[in-house]
Amino acid sequence: MNILQNIHAIDVHAFSWCMARKHRIGLARISRAISFSADGPLYVLIAIMLWAFGFEALASALVLGFLLERGLYLILKRGFKRNRPEDALENFKSFIVPSDQFSFPSGHTSGAFFVAYCLSEAFPDFGLYLYVWASQVGLSRIFLGVHFPTDTVMGALLGSGCAALMIGVLV
Repeated sequence: MNILQNIHAIDVHAFSWCMARKHRIGLARISRAISFSADGPLYVLIAIMLWAFGFEALASALVLGFLLERGLYLILKRGFKRNRPEDALENFKSFIVPSDQFSFPSGHTSGAFFVAYCLSEAFPDFGLYLYVWASQVGLSRIFLGVHFPTDTVMGALLGSGCAALMIGVLV
């Protein structure tokens, strides 16, 4: 249990460093837009467009992979029940109201890395841009005050792992 407490202490320190940035309010405004891009409806549109343009295997990997990713995400969320920063830290208020109670792992980050991995496999010229976007989604969730850094790191690993499995199986 001591190792989890040490990880949490480091995580809180890193989170506090992010929240102490001089331009935190401006970063939060930008973060809202970045975070919104990973809310989910865009992913449905991407899958439909891929299917319509003849990328049926990739569209199937997106749909089936999201079912896997969301299932694992929910199991982890309910299993770990990690409090969000607003609930875990005294005198802290996040910039947005999160859609659910628990923090670990970050679903926005998981979804963004899932999509980045899948699309970069099919369109490698856009890979760098996709991963920069996915990384910005993870950072946006921290700067909005709804996730600790390890929540986003684990979200990135979850999304990438599910994508690697689906791409390996279906594409």
